[in-house]
Amino acid sequence: MKVLIVKMSSMGDVVHALPALTDALKARPDVVVDWCVEAAFAPLVRLHPGVRHVHEIRLRAWRKAPFKADSWRAARALIRSIRAERYDLVIDAQSLIKSALVARFADARVAGLDAASAREPLATCLYGERHAVPRDRHAIDRLRLLFGAILGYEPDLATLDYGIAGGSGEPNPTIVLLHGTTWASKRWSTASWIELANALARRGLRPQVTYADASEEATARAIVAGAPGTELIPRAPLGEVAGLIGRATAVIGCDTGLTHLAAALDRPTVALFLSTKPGLTGVAGRRAIVLEATVPCAPCRKRDCPLVPPGTVQPCVDSLPPSRVLQSLHSLLGDAP
Repeated sequence: MKVLIVKMSSMGDVVHALPALTDALKARPDVVVDWCVEAAFAPLVRLHPGVRHVHEIRLRAWRKAPFKADSWRAARALIRSIRAERYDLVIDAQSLIKSALVARFADARVAGLDAASAREPLATCLYGERHAVPRDRHAIDRLRLLFGAILGYEPDLATLDYGIAGGSGEPNPTIVLLHGTTWASKRWSTASWIELANALARRGLRPQVTYADASEEATARAIVAGAPGTELIPRAPLGEVAGLIGRATAVIGCDTGLTHLAAALDRPTVALFLSTKPGLTGVAGRRAIVLEATVPCAPCRKRDCPLVPPGTVQPCVDSLPPSRVLQSLHSLLGDAP
């Protein structure tokens, strides 16, 4: 059976779908799986050996330039490539109107959540097959249950296998610090990162920082300047960053997609949640610890802290001091602080 998974974004959401794919391939060896995903996240999907082919979509770019001929040509080419595969089944793992429309491109049977379970109930009108999945389960479990209902097996939710691998060989003595994230309110303070990096260096570990844009680069360089033992990794494609994370001794990161990836790569991971709450979409892994801010206003779930001026350290940062992060890291690594 040829199956197409539609799960286009974001990075954390794509990571959450990987265990469902691993389940499906174990339970249904007759299934051949392709995936449709935003081009930026295609290297992540390719980490899973069970994905035969990746259809790269650039929906975000097309929406920014909807009237350009190049956008229409690229969209038509994608539709042709999907239909040429003649899939037996399409699983919309995103349950949004946009993903449901993409799923229909395949001109095949489309399955997904029912209206009571989907993020956008209207999307289910485009499905030929709908399944109820409890909304009070973690996103990973919900997808595993959905795939099991569609393909006819019962997933073992007591185990968790993302099915991907990062770097090869033994882990090196590096700690990757994932300081970058989209919301300002999710960011730990630069001073906290510097204090943490210095503490790691004193313990014989080598902190590493990377960046994805100019703002993150400025923070990364400030950390390196304040903690001389820290290594600055130049901006790199997602596949290379995944390799960097996969070779690390451990990873410490904010609420960002790369922190989810670190847990999926089975790296000891400490995740810091400030303005957001892990809840049903938090970092999950065999060797992951999630730390949450403990101030009364957290989680505010706001992009910018409403209590302090922009660029000022917000109250929730102080509730997650570097000493607490270090303690969690040492518990993961099994050594003394």
